[in-house]
Amino acid sequence: MAAEATATAPTAAFDQATSGSESSLCAKDKGWFNWWTGTSFDMLRALEKRILSYLKTPYRGSFVDVGHCVGEADKIWTLSLNTESPNVPLVLVHGLGAGVALWVLNLDALARERPVYAIDVLGFGRSSRPRFSTDPMVVEKQLVKSIEEWRREMNLQEMILLGHSMGGFIAASYALSYPDRLRHLILADPWGMPEKPKEFENNARIRFWLRPIFAVSKMLNPLWPIRFAGPYGPSLVSRFRQDIVMKFSNVITDRMDISNYIHQCNSQNPTTDFAWAKNPMLNRIGEMKRTVPVTVLYGSKSWLLHTSPPDTIKQLGENSFVNVRIIEGSGHHIYADDADTFNRMVNEACQAAARVQPDDGTAK
Repeated sequence: MAAEATATAPTAAFDQATSGSESSLCAKDKGWFNWWTGTSFDMLRALEKRILSYLKTPYRGSFVDVGHCVGEADKIWTLSLNTESPNVPLVLVHGLGAGVALWVLNLDALARERPVYAIDVLGFGRSSRPRFSTDPMVVEKQLVKSIEEWRREMNLQEMILLGHSMGGFIAASYALSYPDRLRHLILADPWGMPEKPKEFENNARIRFWLRPIFAVSKMLNPLWPIRFAGPYGPSLVSRFRQDIVMKFSNVITDRMDISNYIHQCNSQNPTTDFAWAKNPMLNRIGEMKRTVPVTVLYGSKSWLLHTSPPDTIKQLGENSFVNVRIIEGSGHHIYADDADTFNRMVNEACQAAARVQPDDGTAK
């Protein structure tokens, strides 16, 4: 573990100065690209600190050195809360284009009875941004390896792993590779479950003039509009993703903090590209070791609910415990749409995991 600093109170700074770990990451700030987008790791750190100042629970931020997963010396930015608790820790993996600060509505409630760790996935947030393979299958293995190396460095014997959206796909893939390290798997509106519909781009509802745009978008990271907008990126986020910004309005007094944070997370030099899953999880999740209970949470208004019908997922749990729950009125960002219900359901899943023996899956 490298470049670790501690916050003894929620409002205390966990980065009083740029650490050696982040200095190497900040080297990219000198390029014209970062000048145009108005981004820097210093700004990202400051915005994260402002958002997390609303937490009531003390936390620690640290760079965890996971070695050669993709680059030569990859580092994963990690938030740690309530690490003195003896209960099985909960590890949070964010979705595409997000970062640890967007768990601000959840961390206090989830860390009340157990250790909680939130990580920035490699290529996102404040973690290293190495150049990934162009092969989606290789990228998946690289990300899974990075989480396993992170677990080893953190010396966690077992954990409850929660992934949202793209993070759910990564978490499920990790569970297939390292089932003995998981007490429970929680998939929050997971991406990458179904196959890409054959008629997706040939559907008659897609206008002829839109098809070239789909073709071009294949060659670009899906978050390219934020980078292309340069200094207007925060306004772009605020205007077109006001739905996300408003989710935090009851806690974050300055709405632009969320817009600016999302902009900073996504306007750095891109290192990954995600579209439809190359190897959909629905084709593999049935191979999950039966000792890994799975809880799947969907928002009733989420588009993913229609691509991965709950009944289909339940059928995959014939040899293991699979519990599918719906949060009414929530969309894809269920952790923020109805944070209280989301936190309650996650805590219930964690409590259920505490009643299960990790060796044979039987109740205590």
